[in-house]
Amino acid sequence: MFARIATLVSAGLLIGMLVPPPVTSLADSPKSAVAANGLVKVKSAYGMDETIARLKADIAKKGITFFAQIDQDKLAAAANIKIGPSVLLIFGNPALGTQFMLRNQESGIDWPVRILVYRDAAGTVWAEYTDFVWTARRHGIVSDDAPFKMANEVIASITSSVR
Repeated sequence: MFARIATLVSAGLLIGMLVPPPVTSLADSPKSAVAANGLVKVKSAYGMDETIARLKADIAKKGITFFAQIDQDKLAAAANIKIGPSVLLIFGNPALGTQFMLRNQESGIDWPVRILVYRDAAGTVWAEYTDFVWTARRHGIVSDDAPFKMANEVIASITSSVR
C-alpha cells in the first residue's frame, strides 16, 4: 500500500514539474499573459504622463477613434478619496468591435475598448486591458476567432509602445 501511495505521489510531483503553474502575477512575465480574469497587464517603462501620451499617440497613428480619457484619481479626489494615479483610456474601431456585437449584442458592455493606466504602490506604471478572445468566450461567442485575435494583435501593438 505504501509503495502505491509513493508511486502516486511521485507521479503527481512529476506532472507538477511538467505542467507550468497558472499565472498569478504578470509582473515578471516576459510576454503578456492573460490572467484568469481575462486581464493583460503590461509593465510600462515610463511614468504616467509619458505612458498615456505614448498610448494615445499610437492609437491615433493607427487611425483608431479615441473617445475619452477619464482621470479616476481626480474623480476620486473630488469625493475626498485617494486611490492613486489611475486613468482610463477609451477608444475603438467600430468595424472590428461590432463583430462581437453581431454575434452577441450583450457583448456591447465590453465596448468600446479600454486601457487602464495606473501606478501601483511600488511606483510601477501599468497598462491593463481585457483579452479579446477571453471577452468573446465570456459572451459565448465561438463562431469566429479571427476578429478577436486581430483585436488582440492591435492592442498588443498599442501597449508595446510603452514597454
